Amino acid sequence: MVVAHYTGMTVADMADLRSRCRANGASFRVAKNRLAVRALKGTPIEGIAHLFKGPTGIAVSDDPVAASKVASAYAKDNGKLVILGGAVGSTALDAEGVKALASLPSLDELRGKIVGLLVAPATKIAGVLQAPAGQLARVIAAYSKKDAA
Repeated sequence: MVVAHYTGMTVADMADLRSRCRANGASFRVAKNRLAVRALKGTPIEGIAHLFKGPTGIAVSDDPVAASKVASAYAKDNGKLVILGGAVGSTALDAEGVKALASLPSLDELRGKIVGLLVAPATKIAGVLQAPAGQLARVIAAYSKKDAA
């Protein structure tokens, strides 16, 4: 979850932010501050309740990195979105923590890297096994061309 102020954003800006969030598996909603503070009472992230003052929005996603990536990228493009902090699991984050989290690869990117690491040795073995056969075929082809000439 990422908590941000959206002062000065137009309806078009807000629609753009929401569409970017949806494209990355996150959502952005305007928060009712009193309700958000009440909802946080008694939870492990009750410490971020002080962030809910003024025009506050919340970006949420199932992937711990997606919401922070979208919010940080949008904040770079549009200075009207100011990231205040957030939470991952039971850990409260400040604005710098959210930006640091945004620099991490997403869950899908990590899965892709792991699959790539697992597949790479098999690809290398296949290449090594094919190389002698290819060299033998080139030598035979060269001798057949030499005999034909």
